[in-house]
Amino acid sequence: MYKIQRIFYRSGCRRTIKTVATVEEAQAHCSDPETSSSTCKGRRNRERTYRCGPWFDCYTECRK
Repeated sequence: MYKIQRIFYRSGCRRTIKTVATVEEAQAHCSDPETSSSTCKGRRNRERTYRCGPWFDCYTECRK
């Protein structure tokens, strides 16, 4: 199991947004351009960047 987290640069806030079963699913999520403030084009994500500053999604393996 892998948890996908959204990390905000300014605050250092780290929020788990999703849990997936495989590393391939986690990698697929994180390689989507909409999972980073520097590459997103979607309205909601651009608004999030305006409100919260730069952010990105990453993944880590869940502790057993």
